[in-house]
Amino acid sequence: MTRRASGLREGHMRISDLLRVKGGQVVTVTPDSDVRYLLTVLAEHRIGAVVVSRDGTSVGGIVSERDVVRALAKRGAAVLSEPVTAIHTAEVHTVEPDTHLEQVMRIMTEHRVRHVPVVVAGTLQGIVSIGDVVKNRIDELETERSALSNYISGTR
Repeated sequence: MTRRASGLREGHMRISDLLRVKGGQVVTVTPDSDVRYLLTVLAEHRIGAVVVSRDGTSVGGIVSERDVVRALAKRGAAVLSEPVTAIHTAEVHTVEPDTHLEQVMRIMTEHRVRHVPVVVAGTLQGIVSIGDVVKNRIDELETERSALSNYISGTR
């Protein structure tokens, strides 16, 4: 099941703006991939989560480092041989490119998720992580600070 959110307010940064900078590539694993392979993929790409997809474009779930740690603590090393679907989250919160970043932050906070796939008409277009959102917010604040400093000092 997919839950979709989109923002409607004008003048705010949208997911599409973030993806223009970041790019739309998404790392996926197939549902039959085992957890050991998942760990290899996460380490190789230096990422914290991947989308579970049978075809590379649909969203069948999401699985993160956190899921692996919790499963290891609960069931032990045998989990490494299990399919990722044994530990993944099947109900994924997704957003569309026109969703405002504020709305994504709200989704991440309310649902305690760190990765939100970007989907258009059922097709995976990108993924936004909490790191992307924080980096964007820091950049916005730095731009604002610089503009205010220039305004106060009279330089433009």
